Amino acid sequence: MFRNRLTVTREAAEGIAAQGLAFLAEEPGRLSRFLAVTGLTPDQIRAQVEAPEFLAAVLEHLVSDESLLLVFAANASISPETVAPALALLQHAGSGAASP
Repeated sequence: MFRNRLTVTREAAEGIAAQGLAFLAEEPGRLSRFLAVTGLTPDQIRAQVEAPEFLAAVLEHLVSDESLLLVFAANASISPETVAPALALLQHAGSGAASP
């Protein structure tokens, strides 16, 4: 069952990003590509795992590759259209703006 894509809260966005990170980590190839594209190291991931900017980077990576996004969404049982609003919310939160 898909979650309602119209009601993405900050908590939901963080949860989607956490699911995205777990999805990337499930396969070494996916994680390696994420590390290569972002320039992050595993130690940096551990240090930043709760930062909105990092969580947004995870979602940015997923939305940059439609096939990866679709596999992730199916794996997480969410609508692919939910990821973009979650990304926007985390980007806004990471900019230092007040969050809902």
